[in-house]
Amino acid sequence: MLKVAVLDDYQNVALQFADWDRLQPTCDITVFDRHLGSVDEAAAALIEFDVICLMRERMAVPAALIERLPRLKLIVVTGAHNRTLDLAAAADHGVAVSHTRNASTQNPTSELTWALILAASRHVTLESRVLREGGWQKTVGTTLHGRTLGVLGLGRLGSVVANIGKAFGMEVVAWSPNLTAQRAAAAGARLVSKAELFSNSHVVTLHMVLGDSTRGLVAARDLALMAPDAILVNTSRGPLVDEAALIDVLQRRAIAAAALDCFDIEPLPAEHPFRTLDNVVATPHLGYVTRETFEVFLADTVENIEAFVAGCPVRLLGAH
Repeated sequence: MLKVAVLDDYQNVALQFADWDRLQPTCDITVFDRHLGSVDEAAAALIEFDVICLMRERMAVPAALIERLPRLKLIVVTGAHNRTLDLAAAADHGVAVSHTRNASTQNPTSELTWALILAASRHVTLESRVLREGGWQKTVGTTLHGRTLGVLGLGRLGSVVANIGKAFGMEVVAWSPNLTAQRAAAAGARLVSKAELFSNSHVVTLHMVLGDSTRGLVAARDLALMAPDAILVNTSRGPLVDEAALIDVLQRRAIAAAALDCFDIEPLPAEHPFRTLDNVVATPHLGYVTRETFEVFLADTVENIEAFVAGCPVRLLGAH
């Protein structure tokens, strides 16, 4: 019987969104609702497992972990790629890697982006807390109509966010290293320089892929260009922004707020300033966390394991 570990099921819902009974009696399923935060902790917890199932990039799987899991035969990743999994090491150790569909047409991250923009603009988190504590009206919000929305990265998600900005009556400007004026116009945006975007936007929102060229893309010099009433929004990846520089401008109130769904270290450390700064609206990387997305991810996970057991693995990822 294969021992299957379902990892980082924070909400303890993985077994509800797919028919795991299809894997009986060939598989024994164990769900981990806690994060295995280090290679040592993960190796100790997973040493007896043949299959591990990842939820996006919640847990990294480097070579140092793979080589300590002698029984490991299959890793299932949710989505079409996983930048924190060492594919070469998996191949070297004879571990198959199978992925799921992306469920990308639903655009849940773009919806959360706007939830965060609206929450930051109208101080929803603070006002909700004041109300629950017995108080009443502590802040004055800002309207979005007539303001400028700056979009860094005008791909699929960025274009959806830009179109919603137009619906709010905002002027939309955009920048990314390879963006052309024609592509920007097709998404209802105007191409500007990076400096102009940071200088003139009331809301700056990031929709870039994290890589060597984009790590630290938003640096202290960019944040210094933002107006005192401006908001920075990041629902992509934490390391796109220089975290220390962002904390500094927030503590000095050099910008109005940050609205964040992703961080350099996840889960966010308990004593991190983002947990206590009153000009931060923060959610725990919920961009993709919807019922509809989980139904696709987890149904495909079961299908991938079922196919592997049958000797006909599907949706395989290979090392590049």
